[in-house]
Amino acid sequence: MFLIHGNIRINQGTCYSRRLRRLHNKIPCVMYGNQQPVIYIELDHDLVFNMQRDSKFYNSIIILVVNKLKYTVIVKEVQRHCFKLKLLHIDFYIKSVMI
Repeated sequence: MFLIHGNIRINQGTCYSRRLRRLHNKIPCVMYGNQQPVIYIELDHDLVFNMQRDSKFYNSIIILVVNKLKYTVIVKEVQRHCFKLKLLHIDFYIKSVMI
């Protein structure tokens, strides 16, 4: 099982996402599903990039800790840069929320 710590991102949009990637080395992500509101988060790029090299990352349940709440999620979609080894965006589907 994978454990990732993230932060909620307040600002959204293309300009802010580019700034996150370039200046802070973060990935803009989104979590949705299971009758939960959409949650916009940011994750550390290098940490997630190293985790996603393992094929189990795409098939197993991941625990995301955001603002002291634990979400069990699965990867729904990953967007990559066309020729650089960079992740651009990840969509997570929420399975459940643990308090």
